[in-house]
Amino acid sequence: MRCWAWIGLLAVGSMSLADEVLSVGFAKADITPKVDPAGKAVWIAGYGMGRPAIGVHDKLFARAYVFKTGNARVAMAILDLVGVQYPTVRQIRSRLEGYNYVLVASTHVHEAPDVIGMWGERILKSGVDPDYIELIVAQTAKAIEEADKLAVPVDAVYGTVNNEELLRDSRLPLAKDGNLRVLKFKSKADGKNVAVLLQQNCHPESLAEKNQYLTADFNYFAIKVLEERYQCPAGAFSGPVGGLMALPSRIKTDDGKELEDGNFEYAEVYGNKLAKSTIEAIESAEPIKMSPINVSSVHCFIPMDNQGYKLGYRSKTILREAFVWSGDPWAKEMKLLDVRTDLSKRAALDTEVAYIRMGDLHIAGIPGEAYPESIYGKFQEPVEPNVDFPDAPLEKPVVDILPGKKILLIGLSNDEVGYIIPKRQFDMVPPFAYGRKDRQYGEINSCGPEVAPIIYQSLEKAVQQAGK
Repeated sequence: MRCWAWIGLLAVGSMSLADEVLSVGFAKADITPKVDPAGKAVWIAGYGMGRPAIGVHDKLFARAYVFKTGNARVAMAILDLVGVQYPTVRQIRSRLEGYNYVLVASTHVHEAPDVIGMWGERILKSGVDPDYIELIVAQTAKAIEEADKLAVPVDAVYGTVNNEELLRDSRLPLAKDGNLRVLKFKSKADGKNVAVLLQQNCHPESLAEKNQYLTADFNYFAIKVLEERYQCPAGAFSGPVGGLMALPSRIKTDDGKELEDGNFEYAEVYGNKLAKSTIEAIESAEPIKMSPINVSSVHCFIPMDNQGYKLGYRSKTILREAFVWSGDPWAKEMKLLDVRTDLSKRAALDTEVAYIRMGDLHIAGIPGEAYPESIYGKFQEPVEPNVDFPDAPLEKPVVDILPGKKILLIGLSNDEVGYIIPKRQFDMVPPFAYGRKDRQYGEINSCGPEVAPIIYQSLEKAVQQAGK
């Protein structure tokens, strides 16, 4: 069996008046598994292994948006999960017909079932339930089809607000992305709100490692506030959460009470603050033209040098194809790798990077956890001593790759390949940077130092291809 690399391009929509009209539909489907502490365990992803769910605080959903202009039909789904893998996304796409492109992203919530395999009962024992994966596939496809049926002509507004107080950078160098970006759609027919779409940039992990209840975390509370305020559905993508974009260790309520994370009271207060900033962005939003639609996606391979990941593949903890790295990220094909026997060969994964242009809006689909440094070019200068690749070329910042200022950055898009660490910041080998006695957190959940250059070059290829 072989896997073919490709660059796919969709340029749709003519300049006729009919094609200029954007229609948007929204629907959601329940992807909450059955939790029975006395029955089959549901292993919660994030933090360590051996964390079985004992109940459900709030339901998990697949939220789907369908965008239509003329002959174009593009779907975007947001799943309350830690990181749906590329093979699962392909399964979802196989259930759908007539879509020019389907993007499936995860919120990266650390309080939902394991869908990768890393958080089972114990080491080398997968936490993935194949029946649950099938539920995800079926329900996500269902939500997209229902959203399509509900699509109506809309006017759109786009707004931003910067609030770095919602973030803590837990890794040096300090670089945050406090830019919340939001779209609101209003029906052309009756002026009612149709949907809200938010990009936020923080790890949904406010319940911390001791929680055993399934929950969408602070997004649950933020979405609840937004839906009550605007009387329409809402959803939230996660943007560049690498770097590492964590929650403040303490947060204050409106009456001045200080809370530590690790509980639902904290999650609600944070969610309310996120919603408040989102409302601020919406209230100052301006109209945006979102047609015609142009989509370009690049399939690429990335070398997998992480020894822990390799062990997961060899033990079948992670059920996903690996390939023999050929040295060319955009090779037409790479041979399948048997990671249990071909121990001397360098492994690779396949993934996908997307660029979607909707009129004046430019969307980057990044298949992992991007660092704000790579988004905005906030690289440390001069380079920190003792990093592994001090002379590595800096990746071209995403804001310079995208050909417009009105953007959405969708992380964990179509895949979760881990942390996309700027190569010049990669620090795996002692002596370590910043005078540390041990390495910082990040490399342990990265495929390797070549990921960032390949991902951002792939995005540049997608944008260039779309312009042809």
